[in-house]
Amino acid sequence: MSYRYTVRAFFEEPSVADEWVDWLRNGHCRDVLDGGARRAEILRIDDVPCGFEVRYEFPDRASFERYERIHAPGLRQEGLELFPTQRGISYERACGTMIHEED
Repeated sequence: MSYRYTVRAFFEEPSVADEWVDWLRNGHCRDVLDGGARRAEILRIDDVPCGFEVRYEFPDRASFERYERIHAPGLRQEGLELFPTQRGISYERACGTMIHEED
C-alpha cells in the first residue's frame, strides 16, 4: 500500500504564506518527487485563515524512509532557513499507510 506524508503550515501573515507556496511550487515539491514521492498536492485549508496542507504520496513506507534518510534533512533545513517559526509560522507533520482508496 502507498504511504502518505503530510505537512500542515499555518501563517500569521498572508504575504509569508504566498512566499511559501511559491517556494513549494517552484522547486520544493519537485525536490520531494525527485527524492522518491510519486505525487505532491498543495491544499489551502478552507476553515483556517492562512492554513495549508501539503500531501506527498510515496509508493511504500520503505521509499518514504529512504527519502527521510537521504533527502529530507537537507530539504527541511532549507525550508526552516527560509521559513523559520519566528516568521509567524507553525508546522505539523503526519505520516501513515493508506489502508483504503476509492475512485
